[in-house]
Amino acid sequence: MASLFRDLSLGQSWRESTPSPPPKLQIQPPPPIMSVRPVAADLECPLGQLASHLTDSDLRSAAYEIFLALTRTSSAKPLSTAATTDPPNHHHNHLPHSPRSPSLQRSLTSAAASKMKKALGLKSPGSGSKKSPGSGSGSGQGKSKKPLTVGELMKIQMRVPEADDSRVRRALLRISAGQVGRRIETVVLPLELLQQLKSSDFTDHQEFESWQKRTLKVLELGLLSHPRVPLDKSNPTSQRLRQIINAALNKQMETGRNNESMQILRSAVTSLASRSDGSSVLEVAHWADGIPLNLRLYEMLLEACFDVHDDTSIIDEVDELMEFIKKTWTVLGINQMLHNLCFTWVLFHRFVATGQVETDLLDAADGQLLEVAKDAKTTKDAEYSKVLSSTLTAIMGWAEKRLLAYHDTFDSRNSVTMQSIVSLGVAAAKILVEDISNEYRRRRKNDVDVARSRIDTYIRSSLRTAFAQRMEKADSSRRATKNQPNPLPVLAILAKDVGELAVKEKRMFSPILKRWHPFSAGLAVATLHACYGNELKQFISGITELTPDAVQVLRAADKLEQDLVQIAVEDSVDSDDGGKAIIREMPPYEAEAAIANLVKVWIKSRLDRLKEWIDRSLQQEVWSPQASQEGFAPSGVEVLRLIDETLDAYFQLPIPMHPALLPDLMTGLDRCLQYYATKAKSGCGTRSSYLPTMPALTRCETGSKFQWKKKDKSSSTTTNGQKRSSSQVATTMNGSNATSATPQLCVRINTLHRIRSELDTVEKRIITHLRNSESAEAHDFSNGLAKKFELAPSACVEGVQQLSESLGYKVVFHDLSHLLFDGLYIGEPSSSRIEPCLEELERNLTIISDIVNEKVRTRVIADVMRATFDGFLLVLLAGGPSRCFTRQDSAIIEEDFKSLKDLFWANGDGLPAELVDKFAATVRGVLPLFRTDTESLIERFRRETLEAYGSAARSRLPLPPTSGQWDPTEPNTILRVLCYRNDDAASKFLKKTYNLPKKL
Repeated sequence: MASLFRDLSLGQSWRESTPSPPPKLQIQPPPPIMSVRPVAADLECPLGQLASHLTDSDLRSAAYEIFLALTRTSSAKPLSTAATTDPPNHHHNHLPHSPRSPSLQRSLTSAAASKMKKALGLKSPGSGSKKSPGSGSGSGQGKSKKPLTVGELMKIQMRVPEADDSRVRRALLRISAGQVGRRIETVVLPLELLQQLKSSDFTDHQEFESWQKRTLKVLELGLLSHPRVPLDKSNPTSQRLRQIINAALNKQMETGRNNESMQILRSAVTSLASRSDGSSVLEVAHWADGIPLNLRLYEMLLEACFDVHDDTSIIDEVDELMEFIKKTWTVLGINQMLHNLCFTWVLFHRFVATGQVETDLLDAADGQLLEVAKDAKTTKDAEYSKVLSSTLTAIMGWAEKRLLAYHDTFDSRNSVTMQSIVSLGVAAAKILVEDISNEYRRRRKNDVDVARSRIDTYIRSSLRTAFAQRMEKADSSRRATKNQPNPLPVLAILAKDVGELAVKEKRMFSPILKRWHPFSAGLAVATLHACYGNELKQFISGITELTPDAVQVLRAADKLEQDLVQIAVEDSVDSDDGGKAIIREMPPYEAEAAIANLVKVWIKSRLDRLKEWIDRSLQQEVWSPQASQEGFAPSGVEVLRLIDETLDAYFQLPIPMHPALLPDLMTGLDRCLQYYATKAKSGCGTRSSYLPTMPALTRCETGSKFQWKKKDKSSSTTTNGQKRSSSQVATTMNGSNATSATPQLCVRINTLHRIRSELDTVEKRIITHLRNSESAEAHDFSNGLAKKFELAPSACVEGVQQLSESLGYKVVFHDLSHLLFDGLYIGEPSSSRIEPCLEELERNLTIISDIVNEKVRTRVIADVMRATFDGFLLVLLAGGPSRCFTRQDSAIIEEDFKSLKDLFWANGDGLPAELVDKFAATVRGVLPLFRTDTESLIERFRRETLEAYGSAARSRLPLPPTSGQWDPTEPNTILRVLCYRNDDAASKFLKKTYNLPKKL
C-alpha cells in the first residue's frame, strides 16, 4: 500500500525531534496555506443540501466558532483565563494578548505512531519529510520556537485568518464574562456573537455586513430550515423569527442589547432553541443539531484533520485534534454512528478530490465502513438510515461508475487502486442490501451473495463495454486497410483483440476480483464468448458461400473459442461442478461446423458444375478417332483435368479439416466419373441386342432353298423377355447411330480404360495433398476408403467390358451378317465356305488393332473372337431351313473353323494360342456331332433327354427348350444337329416324335 504521506506531508512531532524537557522555541509563521479544500466536481455531497446557500468558507467559519467555543469551555465551571505567548502571525492581523483555557493551551505533541492512523492503516511520514503544523523544527536566527496549541493548530487547519480568530476570541471572552457559570452548550452561539460583535470589530463595514448575514443564515438554517425537532409551519415564534431574519438580510440590523429588534430576536431564538425531543440527557440549546446542518458543519471540522500543506495526508496530531473535535458533539447532535459515517465520507471524498492517487485514504474509508456496517445492523433510526443510504449510494455510485467499465478506468499502473475501489464499492453495496433493503430481509440471506452478485455485474458490464470498443476499433482498422491487399475481415481482427482482452483480464483483473468471485476469470471469458458469439452468429447467417473472408473469420473464431474455454476450465478447476456452470454459459460457436457446411456447399457447387459439364460435353462428343487425343476422347481427357483441378482447389482452401471433408468430395467425384462412364457406354448396345432371334425348328428337306430371316420381328424379344418393337430391332440391327460405329466404339473403350488407369494416379496425388495438409494426422493415411474411388473404377471396367462385347457382336452379327448369316453354307456347303467372312473380319480386326489401346486390345479382339465363334455355331445350329449338312460336310466345317482360329492366332502374332483354344472349346465340342451317324445321334438324344427329364419322358419325348448354351451332351444341341441332318432317318424321327414341318 502506498504511503499516505509524501515529502510535503506532516513531519515528526516536537516530542520526536527534541529531548524532554523541551526548550522554549520561537514561534514562526507556517508556510502559506491552501485557500480552499479540494473538491470532487462529479461527487455531490450526500450529507444533505442546505435550504439557504452557504459557501464552504461560511460553513468552515461557523464550525470553527463552535469548536473554539466548546474547547475553551469544556466544563461547567466559569470561563477562566491564562496568559500565554502570541500565536503564529497569520496575514497581517495580530491577536492581542488574551487569556486561554487550560484545555486549549495544551502543547501539541505527535506520538511516534498515531493510534487513529495506525487503526486506519495510515502511515506516518518519514524522517525526511516536512513537519506538520503542530511540530517544532530547528532553530531560527538563534531563537527557539514554541510548539502550537490545539487551538492554534485548528486555526491553521481550518484556514481561519488571524483577524477572524482574534475577533471570535474577543467575543467569546465577552460572552464568558457576561454569563459566568453558564455552560456553553446552553448558549445559542450565533445569537451571542451577534450581540457582542460590532462593526468596529471588523476591518470595514462591508465585512461586518457579510458576517452578520452569514450568522443570521446559520440561525435560520439551525432553527427554521433544519431544526432538530420538526417545526410546525404555523408556529408563531418561527414566523416571527423568519420575518426578523428576512428583514435583517435586506437591511442591517441593530444588535444593541436594548434594541427592540434584538430583544425580539433573542426571545424567538431562545424559545425555538429550547425545544427538545427528549433524547438529550444534558441541557443543550438546539440550534445546530438538525440534519443536514450539523453534518455539514461536522464535515468541516473533520476536514481539518488533513494537512494544509499536503491535502492527501492526515496530520500526525490527529488523535489529539479528534479528541477536541468530539467536544462539539453535544452542540451538533453528533454521536458515534454519525461520526463513523461522516468520517467515512470525508476520507472517501478526500481520495476522490485529490486525484485518486492515495489508496491509503480509500483503504481507511473501507476500514471505517466496517464500523458503519456494525452501526447499521444495530440502529433503527430513520434519520440516520436516510443519511446512511444516501452516503453509501453516493460512494457506490462513484465506485460503480468506474467498475462497470473497469477496463477503461484501470491498467497496470493503478490496479492497486482498483482493488481498494472494489472493496469499498462491495462493502457499501452489502450494507445497502443486507442492512437497509427490506426485500433482502424478506428473503433468505443465504440466497443472496451480494459481493459475488456485484462482481458479476461489474465483470459483465465492463467486458461488454470493452468488447463494443474493440468492435468499433476493429471496424476502423478494417476501413483504414481496405485499399491494402488482403485486408483482414472485421471479425478476424476482433477475434484477435478479444483474445488479448481475455488474457489481460486473466492476468490483471481476475486476481483482484477473485477475492469476491472465485471464478471471475471464467465469468469474464464467458461474457466475451457471448459477445463475440452474437456477432459471429449474425455473420454466419449472412454467409452463402465459402470465401477467404468467411474462412478467416471462422478459423479465428474457432481459435478464440479454444483459448476462452481453456481459461474458463483453468479458472474453474477447483469448483464443485468442475466448471460445468461456466461452460454452460459458453454454447459452442460451432465454427468448424460452419466451415464444414460452407465447404460442403462449395463441394456441391463444384460437383453440380462438373456434372453439367459432363452432360453438355457428352452431347457434343463424336468419339471420332480423328478428333481424339492418342485415341482418347477429348471429353475424357478434360474430365480428368477437371477432377485434378477440383482436388487442387479443395486442398488450397484455407480450412482446418481437409481430411475430414475429403470423403464428401471423393464420393461426389466418384459419382461424377461413374456418371461419365455410364453415359459413355449408353446407346452402344449389348451382346444380346445384336443376337438374332432363334428360328423355329423344322425338318430338313433335301434340296430346299428357303431364305432364313435374321429376325422374326413379330416375336423378337429383349434380353429380359419383353417383346421388342420392330423399330427397335431395326435400329439395333442397322447400325444407323454413327457414334456406335466400330472406330467410335474403340475410342469409347480407350477413354474409359484411360480414366480407370488414371484413377490410381489421382489417388496418389490425393495422398500427397494430405501430407501437405496442416490438419492431417496418421489415421487419415491409414483410412484408405476416404481417399479412394469406389464406384468409378468398377463403372469404367464394366463400361469397357460392355463396349468390348458390344463391339465384338456388332462386328460379327451386324457388320458381317451379310457374309456370315446370308452366305455361309447356304445351299451347298462346299460352294459357300468361310473365306469371304475371313477377309472382312480381318479388315475389321485391323481397324480395331489400329485404334484400341494396346493395354486393352487383347480384351477387345478376344471379344470379337468369341462373337465370331458364337456366330459360327449359330449358323450350324440355328441357320434356318436354307442350310442342311451331311456327314461328309463335317470335314469342310472343321477345316473352316480351323481357318477361323488361325486368323485370330495369326501364327503367334495375334491372340495367345491358349486363349484361342479356351474360346474355341464349345465349338470344338459340338463339331464331332456333325460327323456322327444319324442313328447314334438319335440314340444319344433319347438318352440325354431321358436323363434330363426322368421317367416322364419314357412315353413321349418332350421337346427340349433352347438354352443357347451349346454342348454335345445337351438335348437341344443334339436335336438341332438332327434338324439340319440331310437324310431320311433324321426327317422321319423328327416327324414322328415332334411332328416338325419340313419348312417354315
